[in-house]
Amino acid sequence: MEKNLTQIQKEVDHWVQQYEKPYFSPLSMMAALMEEVGEVARVMNIKYGDKPAKGKEDLMNLQEEIGDVLFSLVCIANSEGFSLNDAYLQKIEKLNNRDSSRFKKKEEK
Repeated sequence: MEKNLTQIQKEVDHWVQQYEKPYFSPLSMMAALMEEVGEVARVMNIKYGDKPAKGKEDLMNLQEEIGDVLFSLVCIANSEGFSLNDAYLQKIEKLNNRDSSRFKKKEEK
């Protein structure tokens, strides 16, 4: 079942609200996000870089680690009270306007 960003944000908020302290402090959430991004980097370095796998790193899953990053981002957005959908739309608008000629495009055939 596919979900949009708004549905994902609501689902995460519903899940965390069962706890006394649903969201960690902003700095703790940022640290958690950086930890998760580091795990993505480790998987990518093992898979495509020069880092040899050892032990449990052989079992690490890129999709799972990216899911952890997404969950961390959703928690930050929820805690700060903004829509990831709106953040995404702002980014796309910036790419289409400010950065529209920044990168070389494929030649049309």
